[in-house]
Amino acid sequence: MLHKIQQFYWDIDFLKNNSLIKSNDFGIPQKVREINYPLRLARYWFMLHLLKKESQSLGPIDVCEIGVDYGQMKLFLNAASSKNKVLINKWDAVDVKIQKKHLFKIGYDNFYEIDLENDKFSLSTKKYDVIIVLHLLEHLFDPEKLMKKISKNLKFNGVIIGGFPCLPDFLRQSRENKIRPIAKKYGHVSVFSKKRVIDMALKNNLTLEFYSGAYFMRKKGFFLENFKWWFKFNILFGALFPSWIGESYWLMRKRIP
Repeated sequence: MLHKIQQFYWDIDFLKNNSLIKSNDFGIPQKVREINYPLRLARYWFMLHLLKKESQSLGPIDVCEIGVDYGQMKLFLNAASSKNKVLINKWDAVDVKIQKKHLFKIGYDNFYEIDLENDKFSLSTKKYDVIIVLHLLEHLFDPEKLMKKISKNLKFNGVIIGGFPCLPDFLRQSRENKIRPIAKKYGHVSVFSKKRVIDMALKNNLTLEFYSGAYFMRKKGFFLENFKWWFKFNILFGALFPSWIGESYWLMRKRIP
């Protein structure tokens, strides 16, 4: 069974003693920078390997990242080892506020500054091999609406990849009802479960090809995160128990029309 869990065999060695990841430029807390294999970086690690797989299949890919923040995803790709190289043809950035000069410097190509919950938001007729929505949808009141829009911007066989905090489905709605009245601007207002992800895929004629939890337990600066086996244990646990409280990461592919 273990051989079927692809993420258990993905490379993590480049996380240790990586000068770019450990630098202040990456924008992670000091406690995390001092750790060899920080689970906090699992979000970028999952995206890197899902991107790598698409690149190996297609060659140079056209990517649109929605919710780029400071460009952490691209910085992580830049820090990856040579054996984890992703061939990029174009990488576009979309966010409510764009730090254009900084993002251009680290490898983004085109920039679209707009409020994602504005009814006017659209990627027009642009088509992409990969659209990234990493730790974005939980900040939107109507994430399904955004998914419906952007799924139209996938090329044939293109994918949407992303991830967010997750809960078992029976806890999802009550948690969402609790956080919405007290959420700050751009805070978490939507809660996800595996069932909600499956429903989003089905409604947009997408096939959910990959879904995994990320860890059993995560704590900032936790000493066990200095050990490779602990990272691998958490990845294995997330694969075996994807509905566990924590975070989930996934890939949806555009079906044949």
